[in-house]
Amino acid sequence: MQPEVQRACGLVGRCVRSACAAAWAMGRRARGRRFQQPPQPEGEEDASDGGRKRGQAGWEGGYPEIVKENKLFEHYYQELKIVPEGEWDQFMESLREPLPATLRITGYKSHAKEILHCLKNKYFKELEDLEVDGQKVEVPQPLSWYPEELAWHTNLSRKILRKSPLLAKFHQFLVSETESGNISRQEAVSMIPPLLLNVEPHHKILDMCAAPGSKTTQLIEMLHADMSVPFPEGFVIANDVDNKRCYLLVHQAKRLSSPCIMVVNHDASSIPRLTVDVDGRKEILFYDRILCDVPCSGDGTMRKNIDVWKKWTTLNSLQLHGLQLRIATRGAEQLAEGGRMVYSTCSLNPVEDEAVIAALLEKSEGALELADVSAELPGLKWMPGVSQWKVMTRDGQWFADWHEVPQGRHTQIRPTMFPPTDLEKLQAMHLERCLRILPHHQNTGGFFVAVLVKKAPMPWNKRQPKVQNKSAEAREPRVSSHVAATEGNPSDQSELESQMITGAGDSETAHNTENTESNEKKDGVCGPPPSKKMKLFGFKEDPFVFIPEDDPLFPPIEKFYALDPSFPRMNLLTRTTEGKKRQLYMVSKELRNVLLNNSEKMKVINTGIKVWCRNNSGEEFDCAFRLAQEGIYTLYPFINSRIITVSMEDVKTLLTQENPFFRKLSSEAYSQVKDLAKGSVVLKYEPDSANPDTLQCPIVLCGWRGKASIRTFVPKNERLHYLRMMGLEVLGEKKKEGVILTNENAASPEQPGDEDAKQTAQDPCVPDSVPGCDAAAAEPSR
Repeated sequence: MQPEVQRACGLVGRCVRSACAAAWAMGRRARGRRFQQPPQPEGEEDASDGGRKRGQAGWEGGYPEIVKENKLFEHYYQELKIVPEGEWDQFMESLREPLPATLRITGYKSHAKEILHCLKNKYFKELEDLEVDGQKVEVPQPLSWYPEELAWHTNLSRKILRKSPLLAKFHQFLVSETESGNISRQEAVSMIPPLLLNVEPHHKILDMCAAPGSKTTQLIEMLHADMSVPFPEGFVIANDVDNKRCYLLVHQAKRLSSPCIMVVNHDASSIPRLTVDVDGRKEILFYDRILCDVPCSGDGTMRKNIDVWKKWTTLNSLQLHGLQLRIATRGAEQLAEGGRMVYSTCSLNPVEDEAVIAALLEKSEGALELADVSAELPGLKWMPGVSQWKVMTRDGQWFADWHEVPQGRHTQIRPTMFPPTDLEKLQAMHLERCLRILPHHQNTGGFFVAVLVKKAPMPWNKRQPKVQNKSAEAREPRVSSHVAATEGNPSDQSELESQMITGAGDSETAHNTENTESNEKKDGVCGPPPSKKMKLFGFKEDPFVFIPEDDPLFPPIEKFYALDPSFPRMNLLTRTTEGKKRQLYMVSKELRNVLLNNSEKMKVINTGIKVWCRNNSGEEFDCAFRLAQEGIYTLYPFINSRIITVSMEDVKTLLTQENPFFRKLSSEAYSQVKDLAKGSVVLKYEPDSANPDTLQCPIVLCGWRGKASIRTFVPKNERLHYLRMMGLEVLGEKKKEGVILTNENAASPEQPGDEDAKQTAQDPCVPDSVPGCDAAAAEPSR
């Protein structure tokens, strides 16, 4: 290397090192200045927020506090007059207050009532007359408009919850029950759209913009209103355009363990039109209920998302209006005649609210109409929708009519953003039937809801397309587990989709569908759509492979658990096409129909619940698969063998001890378990109606019958949930002995004797000896 080059390289290296050192020193000085700043005493007023206390705002670490003011926001909404006269100051004052915490009790009816009983008679009573730092704690109150007192609101903050041991116990209860899915932290106004859908167990439901999933869980609960029916006829297809948020949606939905939920990943404005098999012919799937909770500017969420204060501008609404209208239109296309669609936003802006509804009603030409739901949620305070509004640009320029908009702004401001000019047509729309919830009326966030009913096909779909001409023999799937997803013919598929939308001839559509399905695809495997037809984002999903009828894997399971002849074995699936099937999942027959007929056009993220898991050494037993707690409530009605009826005391023993021996159970339970072969068992508790002080909801647990002991396979949070419902407070856990300490056994926990220890060492039910049994008894996640 030449000396000049060497000197140049050395100079560059020194410069880089100097720059790095300078940057490091600047960062260090900045951190030093931040730590040297004296902490502001709690309660000292901050002039930047009109005298509000920094301690209450919860901002720490030296970040500047956001000023809760936006002159353009105030000017805009005062001009639109969406707030009743004389209430403006209350409206703004409410927006500046933090949003009260609200919770909704989830899960199936009997368990929900037990949680409510526990909350009201234990935790809420402990909050009465309680003072923290001289302030009286406000006891949670039920939302007056939510049915059966299953939703509550409280002003308790996390800071206050941690200040008292009694409050800390209540806080621990909320956290644990939320993790196990029995309680949801959900904003009050967010609970309204599912209620207005009036869901029944047989309804086919589409949730178009579903993440993060709190409304989706409400819909699932409504499908399972009758807990004795394991497979409701209806289902929920929950969609979101964001691949990552789809997995959050899966997490929320899986907490309810339903075989009737499918999570898909599509742009809602162009979500594919699905087909299903009906009596030997293919027909378009129309939904009975559609939830259209569209992306919005979110100015109704200012109380919890305080960034909106400084970021708010009318430009957000102008940019979102077109997308919102496209999503609502796509939903209306897929709604069945007589069906109900709820359109909602967390925005107060008419451009995102009434303007979208008016444009949709106008283009529907009478196919849609606004439903009057004023009497459906008694106790809810709301303002009727507005019929007149104006459009404002980000720089404050107003337009009352499309004709006033200059040519240069036509790309930003569209005709559909204005009210219809035909007053007779406007009056016939009944926009006053829309609901606008204002924050100061019931101490909530801001929200907008409109309920639409479909009276006839949309004008451009007058001839409802149906894909037919498939014989029953061709329709019946021959399920195979050794196949791969097909590529299909992209041109045929896109042509089919366009024909379905425009209402082209039935015979040609059916011909194209057969061409698509007659490629290399073998029935029974529903893989992700090919990349040629759809640009995929995120992770590549495993296929959904239905178990073939002649699969040798099933008869040993059927015999071991004495499954009822009515068991829908065709609904069993795995997520692999190769090697051993480790997990078996189950879906409802309706979702199976959807999966088998739409694998080329739909990206499915998740569906089905886990019902069986393979034991690595399962061949030693009569059945290689053990029951999974996640799907036990779905599976239990079909099981006729290996069921052990247990008492409430037995349940306490099984949930607080890792491997209790047979002799620790009641005599009734002991007599049932002693003659059973080793392997998976069902532990069933039936409530005693004659003794109302005991737990009044049935419990079904998965267990394992070992050589001399028995154990449960129950996730930790679910285990704690059942113990609380039985009046036990969990104090801790002794992991070596596998004992959960409660307020009953903490004083004198029973220690295993030498004989017990010897039996434990020989017992194949010890976690190390039974594959898939972890020490915390939690189900492995998929």
